[in-house]
Amino acid sequence: MRIYIMRHGEAQNFAPSDAERPLTVCGEAHSKQMAFQLASQLSDGIDLVWVSPYLRAQQTWSVMAKHLPQPKRLMTVDEITPYGDAEDVAAYLKAMIAVERPESVLLVSHLPLVGYLTSELAPGLQPPMFRTSAIAAVEYFPDSEQAEFLWQANPEG
Repeated sequence: MRIYIMRHGEAQNFAPSDAERPLTVCGEAHSKQMAFQLASQLSDGIDLVWVSPYLRAQQTWSVMAKHLPQPKRLMTVDEITPYGDAEDVAAYLKAMIAVERPESVLLVSHLPLVGYLTSELAPGLQPPMFRTSAIAAVEYFPDSEQAEFLWQANPEG
């Protein structure tokens, strides 16, 4: 099964709080571009989408959702904010996968969690850097709990 880990699109620098920072016009454009790129990778749509409750992540998903197949299940997950614990998130994700057996999962989250989560799922991998709107793909094998880092894509421009 495939896990896609995405960092939200570019956000404005200033807002009443970090959680309220909205996307910039560039962030919207790059998120749309990455939706098209991700759509080309999806043969059977997306089973599950997890999105951080922060505004920029919710807006990233909102832009992408217009260009992707509707997921079977969409969840706002409080644990995937910038301050989320990669080990806990990986354990929660693996437990959910073991029960629900989705074919594909997309997480829309933040630095530093996205890098640490990628390396937590694929042990031995240094946490990759994520530009805004970047997506990494990990092939995960639930029966053996093994994983393989496949690729990382960045928006152009």
